[in-house]
Amino acid sequence: MFKVKFADIGEGLTEGKVAEVLVKLGQTVKAGDPLFFVETDKVNSEIPAPVAGKIANILIKPDQDIVVGEVVMEIDDGSSTVETPPVVKTEEPAEENASVVGATPVSNKLITRGLPKQAAPVQTKSASADCAPALTDCDTQIPARGTHSTNRTTSQPFKAPNPEKHFDIIVVGAGVGGYVAAIKAANLGLKTLIIEKGAYGGVCLNIGCIPTKTLLKSGKVFEQTTQKAAAFGIEISKDAKITVNWTKVMERKEDIIKKLSSGVLYLMNKNKIKHLEGEALALDNHTIKVNGETYTADDLIIATGSTPRGLNLPGFEQAQKAGFLLNSTDALSLPKLPKKVVIIGGGVIGVEFASMFASYGSQVTLLQGLPTILEMLDGDLSKEMTKILSAKNNITIVTNAMIKGIEKNKVVYEVDGKEVKLEADYCLQSVGRQAVTTGFDNIGLQKTANGYIEMANDYCQTNIDNVYAIGDVNGKLMLAHVASHEGVIAVNHIATKKGVKHAGHTKMEFECVPSCIYASPEIASIGKTEEQCQKENIDYKAFKFPFSAIGKALADGDTHGFVKLIIENKYQTVIGAHIIGNRATEMISEIAVAMESEATIAEIAHAIHPHPTMSEAIGEAAEALLTGKTLNL
Repeated sequence: MFKVKFADIGEGLTEGKVAEVLVKLGQTVKAGDPLFFVETDKVNSEIPAPVAGKIANILIKPDQDIVVGEVVMEIDDGSSTVETPPVVKTEEPAEENASVVGATPVSNKLITRGLPKQAAPVQTKSASADCAPALTDCDTQIPARGTHSTNRTTSQPFKAPNPEKHFDIIVVGAGVGGYVAAIKAANLGLKTLIIEKGAYGGVCLNIGCIPTKTLLKSGKVFEQTTQKAAAFGIEISKDAKITVNWTKVMERKEDIIKKLSSGVLYLMNKNKIKHLEGEALALDNHTIKVNGETYTADDLIIATGSTPRGLNLPGFEQAQKAGFLLNSTDALSLPKLPKKVVIIGGGVIGVEFASMFASYGSQVTLLQGLPTILEMLDGDLSKEMTKILSAKNNITIVTNAMIKGIEKNKVVYEVDGKEVKLEADYCLQSVGRQAVTTGFDNIGLQKTANGYIEMANDYCQTNIDNVYAIGDVNGKLMLAHVASHEGVIAVNHIATKKGVKHAGHTKMEFECVPSCIYASPEIASIGKTEEQCQKENIDYKAFKFPFSAIGKALADGDTHGFVKLIIENKYQTVIGAHIIGNRATEMISEIAVAMESEATIAEIAHAIHPHPTMSEAIGEAAEALLTGKTLNL
């Protein structure tokens, strides 16, 4: 009988809390299989089994505090009673891993989030070494921490009928999630096939992120030239005619899309990834049919993205056929610049398009069914953006608006019990997106109530263990950078199952994902909002530093907005940041790194922020939270 003791967790800590027990009595485990998940003030880790055997006794339970040296489990390994060998600390670069049971040489210079990385080969495996097999070797294995409990289907060993048409991985969808996953797989030496039915780069490069930002930039240049040139000392003669050449604007957008999309195809060829154009149909969880040919793979990655949702209201179908009612894809290729636009929906996409059309001089009415626009954001951001947009003479924001329907070129809505009919050139409906699962609806994938493919764990596995879902199709966070990151995580997990030496061991952590809105001004946000802190009874502190006190903002002629930082009071780590203003989307990365590394507000305050930059506002807000006083306000 092997008595498993909780080892020295290092970093000056001697105790932890059991977050989740990952095994059951009588369960057979291998050395390295995760036993339980422990949380400490400095590091969170899955603790692996130091020996193989059967779980004979479990002496811990969730939320239990444990200390170093405490016996937590007993494993029947067929031998006489032994205990986990003690951990001896040294000052050498390779020391006993303080965050796992047993002796695993690792570098003491870096603590990783999630699973500890394996260092030199040793007899006792690290937690990361067998993490992936632990998920597949036993049907009753509890899903990874922080995920849904799903009935998982364990894939049986697959024998390819035609080795020449068999791949380690087939990726369906060549958007930013799919093509990044394919490249990562190729880099790890995995034979990879990617299938795309449309344009390489998917929604983001072709009808999403890139074209919208291109149109936003052209509009901003026009707006600055016509409205702000005089303030910068640039005089335009009275007879000068400054106009928008909409055809040229569209041509610039198409040139950028073409360049990026062809760049993706170049990367496929450069990395020797087989790619096919056509619509994929899954015959089972190993077999894909495309263009009349069948291909097989050990693992599948679904990266099929999403399409815009639509409302089913009176007159909407007819208005769409007539070209009056648009979705976000249609709005990117209008034949002419509209004079009047109605936008239904005050979320991210609605606000970006409102800002874009207004910058070209269009009259914009934004109809929002809720009391505020951007309701998912920190309240201070929503209020500030509403104030800034409403101050423009060509944007009208109507909240609590109930859409009734469309009559020819008029949008009918009700507010405060009064019906209004608003005429416009176009109406854009921006009411969310829905997953594209066509071709995969017959293999038994579990879905959420909203039709997204459900993630079974933080490695983007579905309920079928050799099928992964990344990007918009899983509905977790519909952001391009999330899709790319999920693609890397999924491929690393597949490579780990195959025993690839250089595969990474990371999980998807949605708590530290930055979100960006490319309106004017920009918005960037990460972590908890102040409203969430209050709802969750978190002991926190927040501070806002205005850009009006920043020299670079004054020089740029754009002093709108602020930086808002939120910290928890016990350890003073950053748990949220919310920025509105010029270059907010570039500044948020500093906070993302700080949160990922669990930096304290003191470390941010003590970091030297270059002058003059907009990022000085981050340092100023950090200084205020650290000392209670500002330096330049």
